[in-house]
Amino acid sequence: MSPGLHALPSLGWKDTLSVFSDTFLLAFPALFSIVNPIGASLIFSQVTAGRERRESLALARTVAFYSAGLLIASIWAGSAILAFFGITVDSLRIAGGLVVAVRAWALLQAPEEAAARKEKQAMQGGRTVAVPNWMEMAFFPMTMPFTVGPGSIAVAIALSASRPASPAWLVFYLALSAAAIVVAATVWLAYAYAERLVVMLGVTGARIVSRLAALILLCIGVQILSAGVEGLVVTIMRAVAAS
Repeated sequence: MSPGLHALPSLGWKDTLSVFSDTFLLAFPALFSIVNPIGASLIFSQVTAGRERRESLALARTVAFYSAGLLIASIWAGSAILAFFGITVDSLRIAGGLVVAVRAWALLQAPEEAAARKEKQAMQGGRTVAVPNWMEMAFFPMTMPFTVGPGSIAVAIALSASRPASPAWLVFYLALSAAAIVVAATVWLAYAYAERLVVMLGVTGARIVSRLAALILLCIGVQILSAGVEGLVVTIMRAVAAS
């Protein structure tokens, strides 16, 4: 059994719950904002226009499953990727924070352009993709890059870079995975009932939701960036003090 599994009970259920809840409450808004299931569902309804209800439901379920897999893989493999390329955690936090903040700012300023870009990705040139098997488009382009794109993967890796020291690391990763699963479940619900959301929100409502999500994402990007800068400054000060 790994050292982390041996050390897990030493946290105590209160500490375990605290780590889990704090991590989940940080990860879920970040992933939800960058994925933006509600805004994406409006485009999903256009892509699936004219299809049978069962086909739309099957596609929504499959896209949600693939989305959860991509996010969880990014979370658990993030540290290994960093170690392989020799990238420090603080460097990733700074870069990831910048990427998230810049993308959030762009979404905040012009959500219509982001929606148009996603629509082009999903519909490949402005028209619904015609494939012999409707499920062939479930992974590409509906999951990657339409639902979970490079930005979402970068956020997932940046979140995993904040891993605490043992014994809390396992609870931390489980909380991140739970957040990814809940976001994927939200994708499934939003896509499954995309037509109803279109009627309920309309274009104006969708833009309001997109801007609110972008604002939250901008705050999270700044938080990740500040944590990276703080860690880098501490590392430099320690190196200077030791020399």
